[in-house]
Amino acid sequence: MYITRKDAIRAGIDELGIIPGSMGAKSHIVKGKGNPSSFCSCSHGAGRRMSRSKAKRHFSELDLEAQTEGIECGKDKGVIDEIPSAYKNIDIVMDNQSDLVEVVHTLRQFVCVKG
Repeated sequence: MYITRKDAIRAGIDELGIIPGSMGAKSHIVKGKGNPSSFCSCSHGAGRRMSRSKAKRHFSELDLEAQTEGIECGKDKGVIDEIPSAYKNIDIVMDNQSDLVEVVHTLRQFVCVKG
């Protein structure tokens, strides 16, 4: 059997992986639990809760500045579609896949480069 993962990473027993957050959310180093129900997979990030075009219409550069305060990153119209509020809450996503992975370490970025 071949497994193709779309929007997922391998999470075999003790297999290490990284699940990145958004521009303003933490990322996680994880260790897989090898759950056969998920084909030894887990999500590769929070996932969008809002389309790129909707985020561009809904948020301003001021919103982006506020949501990425303390993080060195682009804060212009060219990256508004990546605003943290356009993504699901990474803490909830991680809680929902606690049967798939164990969080080994949590990272908080201070620089984010898009492009």
